[in-house]
Amino acid sequence: MIWICFAIFLGACFGAGATGGLFPPGDWYARLQKPTWTPPNWLFPVAWTTLYICMAAAGARAAVSEGNGIAMALWSLQIALNGLWTPVFFGLRRMKLGLLVLSLLWLSVAAALVALWQVDWIAGLLFVPYLAWVTVAGALNLSVIRLNPGETGRAQEN
Repeated sequence: MIWICFAIFLGACFGAGATGGLFPPGDWYARLQKPTWTPPNWLFPVAWTTLYICMAAAGARAAVSEGNGIAMALWSLQIALNGLWTPVFFGLRRMKLGLLVLSLLWLSVAAALVALWQVDWIAGLLFVPYLAWVTVAGALNLSVIRLNPGETGRAQEN
């Protein structure tokens, strides 16, 4: 049963991740000023693939556990917000709105981590790297906003 749950959660994760293919960073993002500590481009797909596997494993572990209602609701909320950030930031080019989505994502990941930990401590532990990565992503999003004050924040033809 846990493998079926894992496959379902992994499908949800890669569904959210597919927004990266639908709304790639492109030339607009490449032209933006970024902080010197910006991770290299190759790291993003590696990190997200690893994180999605951990997130799916956490979801599957919690799904087959007793008393999982809050954890499953928060898992669902965080994956919805995860899938929303890319179209907002890269698709609409709304960096400030993207930061709002990312802030809500951070809160939902932190809450999910706590709720998952209460159901299954390994599931909670599997969310720790995710929270760390979302923290870095939030700092990067904020830095890009600060380094590009003249950016209009709306989609334009390129």
